[in-house]
Amino acid sequence: MYSKKGIQAYQKDSLRSDLASADPHRVIQLLMQGALERLAQGKGAIERKDFETKSVCLTKATEIINALRDALEPEFNPELSENLDSLYEYMIFRISEASRQMDVSILDEVSSLLLTIKSAWDQVTESDKQEAASMRSSAL
Repeated sequence: MYSKKGIQAYQKDSLRSDLASADPHRVIQLLMQGALERLAQGKGAIERKDFETKSVCLTKATEIINALRDALEPEFNPELSENLDSLYEYMIFRISEASRQMDVSILDEVSSLLLTIKSAWDQVTESDKQEAASMRSSAL
């Protein structure tokens, strides 16, 4: 029917399109979703004992979480940024442990933490987004 390669190409183009038109809030949502997907893929790879895929997926999840760390803006909320940075650092450490120990329960823990953050992020209102954009532009 449809080749896996064709579907993957479509998904990549769709993601690029989303990112090209996304506001900063949406970009963070997409990053979190991407990290959750890579964690799930890594978990599946561990369960199948597919070491190469496990490595690729967990490395990508780690890179995405590092991108989330880089996107923190401590000048707007130092305490929240510091807490999130510490939590992201912990997640990266745990992903590394899960990879080494081949332990899917650790990936479940990381996914749960990330889902908690994402669910709060998903509840940000349009007025909150506008206020953040205003703060960002006045800081420039």
